[in-house]
Amino acid sequence: MRFLGINAIFHDPAAALVVDGEVVAAAEEERFSRRKHGKRPVPFSAWELPEQAAAWCLEQAGLRPEDLDGVAYSYDPELVKADDTGTKAAGDRGMAAHWEELRTTYARRAPAFLATALPGLDTAQVKYVPHHIAHAASAGLAAPYRDSAVLVCDGRGEAVSHLAGHYRDGELTVLATQELPHSLGLMYEEVTAHLGFLRSSDEYKVMALAAYGEPRHLGALRELVHTTGDGGFRVEPIDWSGYAKPLRRGEPWTGDHADLAASVQARLEEVLLELAGWLHERTKERCLTMAGGVALNCVANTRLLDEGPFAGIWVQPAAGDAGTALGGALHLAQAYGEPVAPMAGAALGRGWTDEELAAWLVAARVPYKRPADLADAVAAELAADRIVAWFQGRSEFGPRALGRRSLLAHPGHAANTERLNAVKGREQFRPIAPMVLAARAPEIFARGPLPSPYMTFVHDVRPEWRDRIPAVVHVDGTSRAQTVDAVAEPLLARVLECFEARTGLPVVINTSLNTAGRPMVDDPRDALECFGSAPVDVLVIGPYVVRRQEVHAS
Repeated sequence: MRFLGINAIFHDPAAALVVDGEVVAAAEEERFSRRKHGKRPVPFSAWELPEQAAAWCLEQAGLRPEDLDGVAYSYDPELVKADDTGTKAAGDRGMAAHWEELRTTYARRAPAFLATALPGLDTAQVKYVPHHIAHAASAGLAAPYRDSAVLVCDGRGEAVSHLAGHYRDGELTVLATQELPHSLGLMYEEVTAHLGFLRSSDEYKVMALAAYGEPRHLGALRELVHTTGDGGFRVEPIDWSGYAKPLRRGEPWTGDHADLAASVQARLEEVLLELAGWLHERTKERCLTMAGGVALNCVANTRLLDEGPFAGIWVQPAAGDAGTALGGALHLAQAYGEPVAPMAGAALGRGWTDEELAAWLVAARVPYKRPADLADAVAAELAADRIVAWFQGRSEFGPRALGRRSLLAHPGHAANTERLNAVKGREQFRPIAPMVLAARAPEIFARGPLPSPYMTFVHDVRPEWRDRIPAVVHVDGTSRAQTVDAVAEPLLARVLECFEARTGLPVVINTSLNTAGRPMVDDPRDALECFGSAPVDVLVIGPYVVRRQEVHAS
């Protein structure tokens, strides 16, 4: 059976396709539209249909809209309460209620909108899947565990912000939810905006900034943000200006701002630990699966694994709202009696043949070469301290570059942190990540699960390695490492091996192939445009190498 999942209600519009219980394609609309997170001027930013992503998913499987057995829309308008606004600010209630009414009206008409976008689709095939049920399915049904506890935490769904339960034999039992306006995700969004970043987009910057501060406001926040002993929590209204003055976008931060970030991060971690403890007590499950935007907080995930009651934690790599497209499709497949297979990996997006890539290069009139040993040629460029744009295979589903659409660089030069942040137009306090063969990772990294293929945890860099790979060590001594499976990723594995043979370092910098404010590169045109506009030395696209110096010489 064939099920399409659609997310189109808050942000991160996306589509995913599940055929005979297996995930065959998934992509965010931003990779096609080039609008990061699907952002458009209000009101359209909240409900952009992933028309191009959905059409591509069907094309990838050779299907037409009329071939589908069901379409999951990851939001159920019937669950929205008439007086729900999703905000704690009384002065905003009128405006928030207005947008909520529009959102709900849009969701009710979504089947007709989808039928227009996908001609031939039967509107009766569109089924509403509650937002947090879709999140839960993206974790519990996609994980490598048959049974697991499941924890969903984000800004909001229809009327709640949190779900706790467990999957057994593919069936979800919900044990607790948290009604709005109480929301850990919205709390983190609010402090994100207070610190001058973009809410629902830049929360990871708060996590990075937290490492520069001290949680000196933790005591006060414990009074305002606390669990309730029944699987839920309370988040009281917080005047953030009492802790640090608000920043406009681009204004420099101070120690007060770092301390506020550290305090909010610490309190989030404590509350998640308490929620996980409650859930484990009731389920006795060995493993926990997680989704929702809060699950992208890799620092909190690592503490949850270190100090929490679960022996294993699996986080959906597309844990944000894009993942509800995948979860909705999986939930529908399971509901129709399909045996659902675990998610094999995140490389679910678009890919091109070598011939197609060569045609793009010829059309762009750029000189290129095809080295006999691509891995060693790339390792030589990296060893010479050149920045390499790396474009290989099918693109990743989710916000993290996992070796398909990446910028690679030498980790042994501390200046490369600043250099890459400048290339990408990012804040200089932002860390960059290391990539390492899974077999070598335990020598270099401690604390945090290994292997770690999806960059959903942080790891302590062992003291003897910190001076050897300084560009990938954050101010607190940690790295968000990605481990590479040599069987699943033989080319990438050989690059790492060849780089070590040349430098003695088994680690390469891996950060996403994009510049500030732009989605991650997805297709060959994106790759060429990024290479042409950013100070990147080499583009490796499929088996071909394009060197900037040769482009200029031509």
